[in-house]
Amino acid sequence: MNRITVIFDGECEFCRQSVTWIQRKIEITALPFQTADLSTFYLTREQCAEQVYVIGGGSTYGGADAIAFLLKHRGNRVQSTLITASGGIGRATYRWIASHRNSWPVKLATRLLTYLNGK
Repeated sequence: MNRITVIFDGECEFCRQSVTWIQRKIEITALPFQTADLSTFYLTREQCAEQVYVIGGGSTYGGADAIAFLLKHRGNRVQSTLITASGGIGRATYRWIASHRNSWPVKLATRLLTYLNGK
């Protein structure tokens, strides 16, 4: 299997818990963008501050596409397909979550992930 690298916001608890949840099923290299050598991946801090990036299978995916890629490889194919097939709805949902990390729905999702991760 090809190596999968995830560039994420290491200062975001939801992001950290999401990465941990993914790592429970698949092997990934998870790098907080704040400390990663982004030039290696042809990414900038500005890009990574806006959305998660996944490098895998010879391609780079950002935002909702990155999440769909990870879900597919984790074995959550239905969820991956829903994100991909919904097109603009999936991307808009991703952008809403990314820009509302302190909202109660995202905080609730963070707590759920923390519980699922066994912490």
